Amino acid sequence: MKKGTEINGVIEYVDFPNKGVLFVEDEKVIIKGTLPGQKVRGVINKARKGKAEARLLEVEEKSAIETKTPTCPHFGICGGCTYQTIPYETQLELKSSQVKKLLDNVIEGEYEFEKPLASPKQWQYRNKMEFSFGNEYKDGPITLGLHKKGSFYDIVPVCECQIIHPDMREILKATTDYARESGLSFYHKMSKQGYFRHLLVRRAEKTGEILVDLVTTTQAGPDLTVWVEMVKGLPCGEKIVGILHTVNDSAADAVIDQGTEILFGKGEFTEELLGLKFKITPFSFFQTNSLGAEVLYSKAREYVGSTNEKVIFDLYSGTGTIGQLLAPVAKKVIGIEIIEEAVVAARENAAGNGLINCEFIAGDVLKKIDEVEDKPDFIVLDPPREGINPKALGKILGYGVDNMVYISCKPSSLANDLVAIQAAGYKVKKVCCVDMFPGTVHVETVCLLSRKDK
Repeated sequence: MKKGTEINGVIEYVDFPNKGVLFVEDEKVIIKGTLPGQKVRGVINKARKGKAEARLLEVEEKSAIETKTPTCPHFGICGGCTYQTIPYETQLELKSSQVKKLLDNVIEGEYEFEKPLASPKQWQYRNKMEFSFGNEYKDGPITLGLHKKGSFYDIVPVCECQIIHPDMREILKATTDYARESGLSFYHKMSKQGYFRHLLVRRAEKTGEILVDLVTTTQAGPDLTVWVEMVKGLPCGEKIVGILHTVNDSAADAVIDQGTEILFGKGEFTEELLGLKFKITPFSFFQTNSLGAEVLYSKAREYVGSTNEKVIFDLYSGTGTIGQLLAPVAKKVIGIEIIEEAVVAARENAAGNGLINCEFIAGDVLKKIDEVEDKPDFIVLDPPREGINPKALGKILGYGVDNMVYISCKPSSLANDLVAIQAAGYKVKKVCCVDMFPGTVHVETVCLLSRKDK
């Protein structure tokens, strides 16, 4: 099968994450963003012996599981919520079956794969959004939104996005208006010229507090007072506790903090989870679905079990959420996190929650774990998407604790790490998928591991 060849066929099954598989003349072809049962047309863009990848050109016939009308007017243009045409229960089944198939390929022996847990909300569940400045088409007016499906450059203005709160939509629209009225350009990735880059909005589910951060280059120096007053004057203005300005001159197309100024209020907001309060800063990690996080951490807490008189290591701890939820019934919790502002927030959160048995350390787990004098009785792992550095994983496994809980936002990284974990003498006892991202292909996975000799 050659590159550029046009193909069509029916998607037979889907592998994680959302890789549809069909067979053309006995050759396996992967088309991302498809559903089982869809009749599709595509074009080969990668060809290897026995397997090829194709770009989707058209869905010629819907799948039998597509029984819903999309709720969001941006569906199909924005590349986000590709599962909107599927009933929610079917979404859960599809995600969990993909994860189980992935893990079955690496897990040794029998284990319990539990029923997936749903998000308490299917819509307006996100507490954080990063919007990008750009244009809808080449040389078009400046706009603000999300990347168009399959495009590195084009931006879709998502003022009717259904997975965010109406407050976020107000701020998105007002900031778009301000950018257009300013006459300044957005940052062009090729020329490296322009001012506006991103808008970061974080909103607490429980408290309703909002933090707004405009990210720009240093290539212009307008008075942002007009924008600040415009945002404060919105119907949601009373809920806004902080308005910030972050500069970023790096070439990377990401929100990178090279200096942040508070233009109004403060640089943090407060969220509540399972009876505890957490201060969250602009760039510290916190689960993007607050109500879903309560489900996720409740499941993790269940897997941890009795923590009485145990020293718990909370590795890749973010703002220390899971560690603090375990702390009231533990001897001591030690968290390690590479993002320093998250560690500062974790310390403040622990003090605010009256937890005196928590210690949070800033730095790379690989390096900092050697400096900790305490030895863990239990380890909780919640690493970034790419999983755990192999050298760090070796040190973690060297403690030989009886049990560990691994929380993963990318099941394929969990699968990779499980190979080394099992080789070190651990077995998988339980796995549960927790849906934090309704309408999308993504899912969190919680895994309980125990030593084989226990």
